[in-house]
Amino acid sequence: MSFINSKIKIYTFAILSSGIFLASAQTKMTAPSTETSKSGKILPTNLKWSERMLLSEMNRFPESWMLDFSKSPKWTYPAAIVLDAAEQVYAKTGKKEYYNYISSFGEKLVKEDGTIVSYELEKYNIDLLNSGNVLLYLYEKEKKEKYLKALQTLRLQIDGQPRTNEGSFWHKKIYPNQVWLDGLYMGMPFYTHFTKDFTKGTDATKAYDDIVMQFDSVQKNLLDKKTGLLYHAWDESKEQAWADKQTGLSPNFWGRAMGWYGMAMVDVLDYLPKDHPGRARIISYIKSFSDAVIKYQDKKSGLWYQVLDKPLANGNYEEATASAMFVYTIIKSVNKGYLPKSYKAAAKKGYDGIIKDLITVDENGVVNLNKCCAVAGLGGKPYRDGSYEYYVNEKIRSNDAKGTGPFILASLEFEK
Repeated sequence: MSFINSKIKIYTFAILSSGIFLASAQTKMTAPSTETSKSGKILPTNLKWSERMLLSEMNRFPESWMLDFSKSPKWTYPAAIVLDAAEQVYAKTGKKEYYNYISSFGEKLVKEDGTIVSYELEKYNIDLLNSGNVLLYLYEKEKKEKYLKALQTLRLQIDGQPRTNEGSFWHKKIYPNQVWLDGLYMGMPFYTHFTKDFTKGTDATKAYDDIVMQFDSVQKNLLDKKTGLLYHAWDESKEQAWADKQTGLSPNFWGRAMGWYGMAMVDVLDYLPKDHPGRARIISYIKSFSDAVIKYQDKKSGLWYQVLDKPLANGNYEEATASAMFVYTIIKSVNKGYLPKSYKAAAKKGYDGIIKDLITVDENGVVNLNKCCAVAGLGGKPYRDGSYEYYVNEKIRSNDAKGTGPFILASLEFEK
């Protein structure tokens, strides 16, 4: 009898053990949707990509001022791209946590007297207008006087921003006579949105004309007619070491510079009056831009390279921020009617390529965007010469806001 009992005990233990094994195996298999992150927040995998990436960014950067890998609060431009996307996710879902994340940026970065943390107007850095988009949104929602004062300060920068002889904004005061494609995105959506909200009559007309002229000037001075691509920058004085002595142009087609330009055009059209004569010109620029970009899209992966026209050159790679920006520009243009529906195929191919080749998902459901160029520019110290070798050797990292923001924006366009 004791022998039978011992056999039953062994058999029972075996069943229990196998049950424990099965349970642990199932737990491991379903981990992405059930496991909690370090902050204790569950990141579900059954949401749309837009919300999954926003939640992942909030998980990585619990405070919205941290979005640019910032160690302390400072007024920088990348956070605003993710927060612009967060505005749309909030509008779509109504989830208050997203609004609070946006609102905390303004609370932390703008003091009660309207001064902006770490911002210095006299530097005339056009990058620093971009985060004004967040304040325009918050002022519309909350009507706080401190946001109005901060917005008026940023608008003053536009009045004093140095310009080329033709009227294009210099990128920064420390970069004299230089127009960068980046600057169109950094300044023009803010300038247009501010004008729509606060400027009337002839002053508004003058501002809208000035905004359209910025794009006209870039098309005239930075476009390469052979490829349809635009160079990263142009030095009117032709004095910079990176500038061609005949044309003043920088030597390469950097993916993200083109990405900034595309996003600038589609975002400005959100606020430019429907009857403004320059609107049709900007739409024509989007068409030629998209045609050129699609020509340099990798046929297999659907992605774009760090240096657009040299895919086979040593060290070049499929880069996430430019790819996300191009996808966003094209799909938004299709949705808005700026481009024919036939262009959606190229955008979808790029979007699918990002998800397949550049997105990874951690076991706790956190979504990562990989192969982002951290930063690139021209001039400065140490000197950035704009060479091919320079661009492909800049730091590469994951989850840069300059990629995650456009990815969320692109996702939202596909989810409509």
